[in-house]
Amino acid sequence: MAAMAGIALGTLGAGLLGASAPRSAQAQGTPGLVEFRWDNSKDYRRLYYFITDTARLKRSEYYLLLRPKDRNTAILKLSVVVPQNFDVKISPEDVQLCFMKEGGMMSRTGCKEKIPATVEISKDGRSIDIFPDRPVSDERTIGVYMNIFNPFNIGMYQFNALAQAPGDVPFAGYLGSWLIQIDPTN
Repeated sequence: MAAMAGIALGTLGAGLLGASAPRSAQAQGTPGLVEFRWDNSKDYRRLYYFITDTARLKRSEYYLLLRPKDRNTAILKLSVVVPQNFDVKISPEDVQLCFMKEGGMMSRTGCKEKIPATVEISKDGRSIDIFPDRPVSDERTIGVYMNIFNPFNIGMYQFNALAQAPGDVPFAGYLGSWLIQIDPTN
């Protein structure tokens, strides 16, 4: 009888312990500390980004940041090259150019001030061209804000940033890339 009471008490204790054990935290939609690329050459520059939800088909806010150290001149035109397999319809109304607040442990990434600009999307949806009303200096962090649905397919998507500086030669130079990962639905 005493043995049965001991087993019942042990089972009850194990059940209570399991209920009070801490739950594991789910990953947030921020870039990882380690980034893997198949072709990691010296010509690749990693840019900071933040997305609010990494699950496929979920509505998410994309913050594609360009810090002052990522560019060395003012920007007359900013182009974001969208990967071919990123099967999402992006409309100009979903895209804004902003002065950004870079988030971290104690604060969130966000759009501090909208920069007046004209946004054009190519017919095939593979290029987002942003024309600020006046050149944007390289003294503050800027970014492209998009409020869109994530694609159906999971995987990694490389968005490239190209910028045209004010001057006589209309030439767009490579600024860097945002390597964004979309995960399976939870």
